[in-house]
Amino acid sequence: SRNERPGITGISHFFEHMMFNGTSTRPPGEFDRVMEANGGRNNAYTSSDVTVYQNWFPASATELIFDLEADRMRNLDFNPEKVESERQVVYSERRSSVDNDNLGTLVEQMQATAFVAHPYQIPTLGWPSDIEGWKIQDLKDYYTKYYAPNNATMFIVGDVSPDAIFRLADKYLAGIKAQPAPEPVTTKEPEQIGERRIRILREAQTPIVAMAWHAGAAKDRQTRVMEVLLSILGSGDSSRLHQRLVEHEQAAVEVGTSLDQGFDPGLAWIYAIVPPGGDPARTEALIDEEIARMAKDGPTPAELAKARNQALAAFWHGLETISGKAQALGTFEVFQGDYHKMFDMPAEYAGITADDLKQVASQVLTVNNRTVGVVVPKVDGAQGGAQ
Repeated sequence: SRNERPGITGISHFFEHMMFNGTSTRPPGEFDRVMEANGGRNNAYTSSDVTVYQNWFPASATELIFDLEADRMRNLDFNPEKVESERQVVYSERRSSVDNDNLGTLVEQMQATAFVAHPYQIPTLGWPSDIEGWKIQDLKDYYTKYYAPNNATMFIVGDVSPDAIFRLADKYLAGIKAQPAPEPVTTKEPEQIGERRIRILREAQTPIVAMAWHAGAAKDRQTRVMEVLLSILGSGDSSRLHQRLVEHEQAAVEVGTSLDQGFDPGLAWIYAIVPPGGDPARTEALIDEEIARMAKDGPTPAELAKARNQALAAFWHGLETISGKAQALGTFEVFQGDYHKMFDMPAEYAGITADDLKQVASQVLTVNNRTVGVVVPKVDGAQGGAQ
C-alpha cells in the first residue's frame, strides 16, 4: 500500500487474491489444483511494503512451480466476473478484520492519524469507496507496472542445485518483458510536533488503549534496539507492563507491543485491553509511568540479558525450517539490500546496551512523538466509559 494513491487504495492486496484466479492459459482454480496434485501448497500476504507469495513443494515439482509462477506473472486474466467476485471477497475481509473488529478499527484510524504525509497512512486493505471503485484498467495498469521481473525478488531454498535453478529461471522468466521501474516513494514524514489523539465510540465489551510512536526503518540499528525495548516493556507475562497492568493493578486484561519494519520509518506500538468498566485514562497513566521509569533508569541487567536472548532465540528459531530461511533471506535482501546482512544480526543484538534502551525510550517514546487512540464502549446508545 506504500505504492498506492487515493482512488486505488487496497489494490495491492486485491492482487494477492487475483493472482490465484486464472490466466489466459489456465482457468480459475487451476494454479492451486495443479500445485496440490503435485504435493505442493502455497500462501501469500500483503503489507504496507511488499506482497509475498510462498510455495512449498517437493523438489521434483520445481520446474512445474517455475511454469506456474511465470504464467501468472505473464498472463493474468482480468475476467470481469472474477474481478467482481474477488472484490466482494476483499470487501468481506475488510469488514471482518477492520469494520467489525474494534482493535482493527483503532489501528487503522491511528495509522491514518499518525502519518500526515507519507503513504503509510493508507490501510493495506484499502478504503471502502476505493475497493468499490477500482476499474479493470486500473488493475491492468498496476499489474503491468509492478508484476514485472525487474520488480520481483525470488528465493528458492531446499534440495535444489543452483545451476538447475538458474537454467529454469532463464527458461521460464528471462523472456518476460521488464517494465520501467516504479516511481520511487520520496515523501518523508515530517517530524511530529505534538501529541495526536483519537477517540472511537463503539459497541464494545471493553475499552482499548493504544499508543504509536514514529520509530525507525527496517535497516536502522534503532529498530533492533526498539525490538528489545518493546520486549522488556510488553512481551510475555514477565514483561513490565503485563506485571504492572495485568497482575498488580488489574488495569488491563491484555497488553501487547508491535513494531513496523519497512522501507521507511514506521511506528512502534503498545496496546492494552482494559477490563469491562475500567478506566482507560488510568491504564494510559500506568503505561506512561513504566515508559518514564525505563527512560530514567533503563533496564535491569537481568531484563536486558533476557530480552537479548529472546531476540537471538527468535532469530535462530526462524531459520530452523527452509520456509524460515527463505523468508529471512528475502526480507534482508528486499529491505536492507543484501541478504548477507542477515548474518550480522546476532552481533547486533548482542551489542545492545542498557544506555541504548534508555536513549531510545527517552528520545522516541515521547508525548510529542505519539498518537494515542482509545476505544470507548457505548452505554445505552450514548457516550460511555471514563477518560
